[in-house]
Amino acid sequence: MLTKVFSTVAPLYYIFVLWWDYTYVDLSSFMVIKAKQDEFFKGRLKFLTMWNMFLQATFFTICLLNNYVGTDEINPKTKPLIRKIRDLILAALAFPLSLYVGVTFWSIYAVDRELIFPKALDPFFPSWLNHAMHTNIMFFIFIQVCSSYHEYPSRKAGIAILSAFMFTYLVWINILHAYTGVWVYPVLEVLNFPVRLVFFAISLGIGILLYIIGEKLNSFLWSSTVEKDKRKKHN
Repeated sequence: MLTKVFSTVAPLYYIFVLWWDYTYVDLSSFMVIKAKQDEFFKGRLKFLTMWNMFLQATFFTICLLNNYVGTDEINPKTKPLIRKIRDLILAALAFPLSLYVGVTFWSIYAVDRELIFPKALDPFFPSWLNHAMHTNIMFFIFIQVCSSYHEYPSRKAGIAILSAFMFTYLVWINILHAYTGVWVYPVLEVLNFPVRLVFFAISLGIGILLYIIGEKLNSFLWSSTVEKDKRKKHN
């Protein structure tokens, strides 16, 4: 019952946050956000935070649908397609990206917030919205992992999907830089080319590490339950 309630609340939460951001947050007058980037998708889709928000909204909508047209059984005889999609998205994207966005944002913020979220943004971006996009995302995905079992793909396949996603985003922000002459994140402005490459490589490494952490956490929480369910069905 609580799982179904959470699966209903979560997608509505993400849709509400996205709606509020697009409706009430106007960054056009913020001097660091250049005009060309503002014109490009209203300046929103240059941020990994927004990619993650759309991903989470989609993922939790799939979780909701799975409760009604799929199954949440530990070991179903036939696993519906929507359940397979749910499990794959959580493993390869939803879990590692939520933690990546939250951990990297607050880590850089703690060192020097001007490198990730300049103080001049505060009048335009309320603190509750900042936490909705960079803090709560981690709590929501942890609740999902703890409340439902997800079958992970092979590590090779899962990491390949995550790496492809992150590489696509890195290409995207480099295209934006070539188009506008401005880096999406201030931290990239202070890094020279070799250090920037190292930064990108470390970012990818962190993403892969978070994938493995999610895999291990899922196994720790659910492996005994899965085995008990298998033995019960065989008896």
